[in-house]
Amino acid sequence: MEESRLAKLAAPAVTLLIAFLSYSSQYLFYSIAPGPLDRRQSIIFNTLVVCIWISYARACTTDPGRVPRDWRPEDDFKDQQHPPTISAADEAIARQRYCRKCEALKPPRSHHCRVCKRCIPKMDHHCPWTVNCVSHFTFPHFMRFLWYAVSAMCYLEYFLFERGRIIWDDRHMPSYLGPTLPQMIHLFFLIVVNSLTLFMVSVTFLRTVWGLGGNVTTIESWEIERHAKLLRRARALGGYLDGPDGIRIRITKQEFPYDIGIWNNIVQGMGGTSNVIAWLWPFSATPRTSGVDFETNGFEDPGTSWPPPDPDRMPRLARPLDPKDAFVHRHGDLSPDDEVLAFRKRQMADFERRAEHYGGGVVVKRRKPFHERFEEENGTPIENDYYSENDDDGDDDKGSAGSGEEGWQDSGGNRLKDYGVDEEVEFYDEDNIPIAELLRRRRRQGKVITSP
Repeated sequence: MEESRLAKLAAPAVTLLIAFLSYSSQYLFYSIAPGPLDRRQSIIFNTLVVCIWISYARACTTDPGRVPRDWRPEDDFKDQQHPPTISAADEAIARQRYCRKCEALKPPRSHHCRVCKRCIPKMDHHCPWTVNCVSHFTFPHFMRFLWYAVSAMCYLEYFLFERGRIIWDDRHMPSYLGPTLPQMIHLFFLIVVNSLTLFMVSVTFLRTVWGLGGNVTTIESWEIERHAKLLRRARALGGYLDGPDGIRIRITKQEFPYDIGIWNNIVQGMGGTSNVIAWLWPFSATPRTSGVDFETNGFEDPGTSWPPPDPDRMPRLARPLDPKDAFVHRHGDLSPDDEVLAFRKRQMADFERRAEHYGGGVVVKRRKPFHERFEEENGTPIENDYYSENDDDGDDDKGSAGSGEEGWQDSGGNRLKDYGVDEEVEFYDEDNIPIAELLRRRRRQGKVITSP
């Protein structure tokens, strides 16, 4: 509730900040040496300010997009008379994500935003200052907003320090010949606020430029670091990590697939145009592409999905599976009725894992952090690797109580929820897949399902 109230104040706060720095500064310059901005300086500065207003308004109001309800992977539309035969290991790597809250397949690079309440195409993060998701459709507007904000504040910083230097140089003159006390306080606040804001926005801008050059979203940078962490864990444990209920999964290095070269990355991120002027033009069109299909660099085998397999993202199953069956429920020897029954059992197992109701209260079950599981059994699979959110031993790699492995933090101390992602959906993104979807996948694999 408190977070919602703060979100409503974010846009007005940014608006007041822009107005304070842009217009009160020019008003002050009329009263202190060396006087107001000249015509050229005024035109340049106010043009930058207008571009800020336009870009910020578009970053706030542009729809971040949504995944089409009827979206299916490209392979679904191909001839299925002779589907390719793939191994269970390949199937685990080439899994198709499913969003339980949207009740729909989740395209590559999309994530379920806990604020927008839907899956967002190529979601970078949910920005609290624009009160909107930075996504495939809003990223160019957000990028232009940061560029013009940094440019305008750098220009204003020069004007502010120039006037501050004059006051310092004239510090030995009689006070009545210089600015008044309110004017000096005003100038001081302008310098402090502009400097701090410039520093913070510049950090965000440089981070966004770095991501644009590598075609890496903020969420994907978290996933890359998470994958590196799992590789280090697996390297110390013979190449395998333990999934729920003793399942062992082989972890191999996987290259980020969407880095297609700096120029192509920038072109894709800035709306698909190679026109540099359009990158900076505040009225440039919002990207018209779907945001669900992206070119890959081909470093990995066709069909390999991102993010890489993560044993801690696997749902807890009703019965142990073969290690090759990660992320996939395979019951080739069951009749359709038994398949439904097995699915119901998995649902019950998941229900028991996630929540137990006691007198109206809810106790959420989360998987223990890696270091606790490792320490308890010296790295061997343990039978009871889940704990209640109310337990005192809940912890993660960085010490956040009650968060489990989905609370893993990157080197910057961020977890997925800090980027606006719905962790309950995202971390266990293969959980509670409807039986109809499972049967459809079996048909894609060329398995014949007969009536009883």
